[in-house]
Amino acid sequence: MDFRYLGNSGLKISEITYGNWLTHGSQVENDAATACVRAALDQGISTFDTADVYANTKAETVLGEALKGERREGLEIFTKVYWPTGPGGKNDTGLSRKHIMESIDGSLRRLQTDYVDLYQAHRYDTETPLEETMQAFADVVRQGKALYIGVSEWTADQIRAGHALAQDLGISLISSQPQYSMLWRVIEGEVVPACEELGIGQIVWSPMAQGVLSGKYKPGEAPPEGSRATDDKGGADMIKRWMDDDVLTRVQKLAPIADEAGLTMAQLAIAWVLQNDNVSAALVGASRPEQVVSNVEAAGVRLEQSALDAIDEALGDAVVRDPAQTAENAPKTRVA
Repeated sequence: MDFRYLGNSGLKISEITYGNWLTHGSQVENDAATACVRAALDQGISTFDTADVYANTKAETVLGEALKGERREGLEIFTKVYWPTGPGGKNDTGLSRKHIMESIDGSLRRLQTDYVDLYQAHRYDTETPLEETMQAFADVVRQGKALYIGVSEWTADQIRAGHALAQDLGISLISSQPQYSMLWRVIEGEVVPACEELGIGQIVWSPMAQGVLSGKYKPGEAPPEGSRATDDKGGADMIKRWMDDDVLTRVQKLAPIADEAGLTMAQLAIAWVLQNDNVSAALVGASRPEQVVSNVEAAGVRLEQSALDAIDEALGDAVVRDPAQTAENAPKTRVA
């Protein structure tokens, strides 16, 4: 495993980071989830990312159980706050002071830890003053419940405003967690340049485009049984953007590029996002331990420029680059 600094901070994290969105507490049984976490640890992954909303808090509980007994100082545990949790009451969502202060305590209890290394705003809250949100995060840090602050799917302007307030409050906003893959490159135009300027690193999710870049989905064929495209608990909705025969045909053209690099298509996809100097880590999930073992093979890989050019040629106009997509895919009002 290779390790990178998270932004300009002094915190080092594993460049392959284990995330348990859409798996723990929902898609896979707890024993299988624990086996995946153990496999991640065995492969040198030290960084684990979750969120209170995943499986409505169950994912944090599963991760806390799986990591119990590990040396806490040797781990980096990340979680997030914003989306509705619990029974979905009027204050069970957003980035109000009330929701943040209550949510961090719930997350720590479920994760069985005294602090998280990174506490992230899971989306931007259009209905709460940013000053209120950042003050609450500052208090969480000063109480020792989180070491650093991050955001997820914020626009470049929102990141700049949040970073400025964090500096004023004396806390470190060090990370952005956006979707990023060969097919989804919307952060490259605005978010990445802003973050490079501010010293913020990217922890990117869905580097395999919900599994499409693994090559398992073939044009003109039904999705494999048990795959994300057949999951009615959320996976199928997330992947449907890419379940288009033209996109799938282009993705199949990546197979010889992966072969030439000595990688699987999934490993090629993970290695590709790690070529971006502003990316601190690629988030990967798994439903089976062997998937973790395979994904880790992408750590430390440097792709030749000829391979990067061939990828661009293969995918062509299937790639989404419009920076406006970050704002367009964000909640316009607080989700209840």
